[in-house]
Amino acid sequence: MLLKDGLHAFLYRGYERLLTSEIKEGLIPDHIAIIMDGNRRFADRLGFDRIIGHHRGADVCENVIDWCWDIGVKQLTLYAFSTENFRRSGPEKSSLFDLIASKLDEISADERTHERRMSVHAIGAIGSLPLDLQDAIARAEDATRVYEGMHLNVALAYGGRRELVDAARLIAKKVRTGLLSPDDVDEEVVSRHLYVGDVITCDVDLIIRTGGDRRVSNFLPWQSCGNECATYFCAPYWPEFRRIDLLRAIRTYQMRERERQRKTILRVVNLLAACGHVEAKEVIRLSRKILEIPHEEIKSILMEISRHSRSIAEMIKW
Repeated sequence: MLLKDGLHAFLYRGYERLLTSEIKEGLIPDHIAIIMDGNRRFADRLGFDRIIGHHRGADVCENVIDWCWDIGVKQLTLYAFSTENFRRSGPEKSSLFDLIASKLDEISADERTHERRMSVHAIGAIGSLPLDLQDAIARAEDATRVYEGMHLNVALAYGGRRELVDAARLIAKKVRTGLLSPDDVDEEVVSRHLYVGDVITCDVDLIIRTGGDRRVSNFLPWQSCGNECATYFCAPYWPEFRRIDLLRAIRTYQMRERERQRKTILRVVNLLAACGHVEAKEVIRLSRKILEIPHEEIKSILMEISRHSRSIAEMIKW
C-alpha cells in the first residue's frame, strides 16, 4: 500500500508539473471567479460538523491564492456567501461569519499579501452583514488599499440579480434628482453603480464551480455574460480542490480561447477570399485588430489552419 501511495504521489507531481508548463505557454486568464461549493456536503460525507467543512474550505482558499499568484492570474473573485445563504441556521451563519472575519484578518497580516502587493476587497450588500465582519472587511481593505499587484475579491452577501436591481435603483435616484441624465446611462455608467464599482478591473474570463453542480448560481452576471467567459464544472467538493483542478480549468479556457481565435482568423480568410485576394500579411493585419494578440501567434494559427485544409493553403499568398 505504501508503494502504491508513493507511486501515485510521484505521478501526481509529474502530471502537475506537466500541466503547469503547458498552460504557462498559453494565454492565462486575467480574471478567475470561483463558486466554492461543497463544504457542507464534504463534512456530511465524513460525519463532521459542517463548520469543519467550512474551515477546510478556507484552507483551500489560501492555496488557491498562492496558485493563482504563481500562474500569473491578475484578479481572483471567491464566492464566499450568497444572499441565499442567509436562509441557513443562525449558529451556522454565526460560525461562518466568524471564520470569514478571522481569515480576512490573517490575510491582512500575512507577509505574502504585502510582498505581492495584493489588494483585498469585499463585494456585495456589505451593510447586511454583522458589524464584526464589516469591521474585518474594512481592516483588510484599508491595509491593502494602495496595492495593485493582484486583486482578491471576496463576494459576501452577494447576489447577481440583487446587484443589478440595486444599481438600477441608484441610477434612477440620480436621474430623478438631476445628478444624471437618462441619455448618459450606458454600460460604463451601469458598471460604476454595481457593487463591484471600480473594484473589479476586468471582466471575468473563467468561472469555476466545484461540487458537481452545473450552474453559475447568480454569480457576476454582468461581468461574465458579456465577456463570453469560459465555465468549468468539476466534481470535487471545495475542500478537495487541488492545483491540478485549477490547471485543468485554465487549460479548458485556453482550448476554448484558441478555438475562438481560430474561427476568427478563418472568417477573415473567407472574407478576403470573397473579395478575390488572400494575402497572409493582410489576414494577420485584420485579425490583430479583432483579437489583439501578437503577430506571431496569429501567424502560427494561420499556418495551423493551412496545414489542416488544402483548399485554404492553396488560396493564401505568403
